Amino acid sequence: MTVRDATPDDHDAIMGILDAAMLDTDPEAVRTSIESGNVLVAVADDRVLGALVLEGERIEAVAVRRNRRGQGLGSALVTAAFDRRDRLVAECDERVRPFYESLGFAVEPVPGASGRLRGVRE
Repeated sequence: MTVRDATPDDHDAIMGILDAAMLDTDPEAVRTSIESGNVLVAVADDRVLGALVLEGERIEAVAVRRNRRGQGLGSALVTAAFDRRDRLVAECDERVRPFYESLGFAVEPVPGASGRLRGVRE
């Protein structure tokens, strides 16, 4: 498995992964992010297995194909994103808090947003 910058040809596979994870993402915004070099993909045998969308220092979305979860792909995507940024910020809910904490994010509640958490890694 390798992590690389997404290409326009990856768009449909990325959207399939993000949609399957029930993440609220706009296909045109993702396309623009790909063109701007702000989307990373985890790939094996020329198949996109996971994707991470950045907007500045903020992780907008990260998802991995269901049958490939728990194999370190999400961690590899976040680590690759951190290699490209000095600081990362991610919002999440309690279910994925352990994932972000395991990657060195300091996670705290978002003021005024019940059940939402914000993680920061510097």
